[in-house]
Amino acid sequence: MEARERRIAEARSLTLFSDTFMSVALKDPAACQHVLRILTGIRDLTVKEIRIQYRISKITSHDAILDILAEDSKGRMYNIEIQRKDTVDHARRTRFYSSMIDSESLAKGKTYSEMPDVYIIYISETDLWKAGKTVYPVQKSFAGTKIPYEDGVHILYVNAAVDDGSDTAKLMKYFKTSDPADMSQGDLSKRVHFLKQEEGGYQIMCDISEKWFLEGKEDGREEGRIEGLKAGRQEGREEGLKAGRQEGKEEGFIQQAKKTAYNMANAGISVEKIASFVDFNIDTVKKWLSEQPSPVS
Repeated sequence: MEARERRIAEARSLTLFSDTFMSVALKDPAACQHVLRILTGIRDLTVKEIRIQYRISKITSHDAILDILAEDSKGRMYNIEIQRKDTVDHARRTRFYSSMIDSESLAKGKTYSEMPDVYIIYISETDLWKAGKTVYPVQKSFAGTKIPYEDGVHILYVNAAVDDGSDTAKLMKYFKTSDPADMSQGDLSKRVHFLKQEEGGYQIMCDISEKWFLEGKEDGREEGRIEGLKAGRQEGREEGLKAGRQEGKEEGFIQQAKKTAYNMANAGISVEKIASFVDFNIDTVKKWLSEQPSPVS
């Protein structure tokens, strides 16, 4: 029970700069609508459908796992992404996501004019472009002219490092704290308060913590079985099989802890808290995180 309570406490400490917590918070239509209205400036925007951690799979290319994919009442699509620490080429990441959404939305038999407008909203804690702006809208035009190039794709880079006093800057400040006592952000504040303070939200936050734990546990079991079989085959004797099984169990426990550490780090939790959670020292956890494979998403 103590470990479970500790996991829930860690989940409740998340901010909206965790893609995990943001996805859960913005699964609520009213909260998602509040965020989109501020970020896009479309004040009458009405959210019709929301998909969280939405996977778009293609046989011949990488999958795309979208943090938030929403559709409004006019058929416009909105993809909200939180910057991942291991992302290097931000522009090409947004290009890839835009192309995957396009390929998903244009069914056979439809014309190009039927493709919906797509908004890619890329949120970061730091000012990626270092020009001192809270919002960087990507504008396209023909070189040497002021003629706009309208292809229906709208890209916004938004950060929490620059406070220009705008509503967007206030929203980003709230993203950084996600304080359940701060009710300044309307329906978004209500959702965060529900998740972190109310009884119904308790179960949702519990599910988040259990998801981390079970993902790590399953991966650990599988790797443990593989390691055990390898060790047993190398020995080729009954004693070798016993040793292999034991080694596999130990390796499985470590792999479980590693996977859990990866999930928590990707959710924005500090190394110190992760080390306490998985019950390994900080230096070991830092080493694991430095070896973490980059997700294909």
